[in-house]
Amino acid sequence: MTEKAIVTCALTGVLTDPARQPVPVTPREMADEARRAFNAGASVMHVHFRRQEAGQGHLPSWAPLVAAEIVDAIRDACPGVVINQTTGVIGPDISGPVECLKATRPEIAACNAGSLNYLKTASAGRWAWPPMLFDNPVDKIAAFLAAMRESGSRPEFECFDTGIARSVGLFAETGMFSGLPKYNFVMGVASGMAADPDLLPILVKHALPGARWSVTAIGREEIWPVHAAAARLGGDLRTGVEDTFYLPNGARTGGNGPLIETLVALARSEGRAIASPEEARLAMAKED
Repeated sequence: MTEKAIVTCALTGVLTDPARQPVPVTPREMADEARRAFNAGASVMHVHFRRQEAGQGHLPSWAPLVAAEIVDAIRDACPGVVINQTTGVIGPDISGPVECLKATRPEIAACNAGSLNYLKTASAGRWAWPPMLFDNPVDKIAAFLAAMRESGSRPEFECFDTGIARSVGLFAETGMFSGLPKYNFVMGVASGMAADPDLLPILVKHALPGARWSVTAIGREEIWPVHAAAARLGGDLRTGVEDTFYLPNGARTGGNGPLIETLVALARSEGRAIASPEEARLAMAKED
């Protein structure tokens, strides 16, 4: 496999608590973690925004000023870095993510490509959180795609199951976006696709020919064979403390840097070279 792998670092996520986990919140923390990941080989930073008030860092923020300050700090710390911005919200009101897209104009924006019952159980057969629907109907997806065109952001289609992955082809067929799509196969959510490397050839088979794809593997040490399979099959690669806190040996990571270092080493062991930010941009431009 000669195609270079584009490596993304998922810096912080939306559900993790900075009082309990090593997740960055402030612009300085986000920039420092991004720099560690950048130095380790990540050319793309996937960013979520958190509330900046004391004691509120476990909650998401859609304040455009917060988004701009965080993205500016990351870009200053990592010259040439590619920004991949979250847009995920529950419900029909997408004004917060849209305003953040306008404020930061990321090169890539995550576009959740279908709905999912977002479920997880805890001990004794109880729900880990109240069952919820992560609702992404077609009209909501179309509105996000329109906002992404306005901000000059390339959509990355987040696919939680095979039907959602196949829907991306229908979006293309009906003219909802132009160019080749970028797929991100989200694996390891309890009510979505399992983090199973045997699923990857099936997913790639159903992607549009020539499209780039990557994997978000959520879990513990069991996710690393999925990353190895993605590298062997020609996919782009992603990890970070949004997705896992665990290295392949089961040890907990202290942050994003060790996760990216491990992912890059794994990719190289599978014969893949790592794309620079400039090479990542060129690869994306070829698919417009």
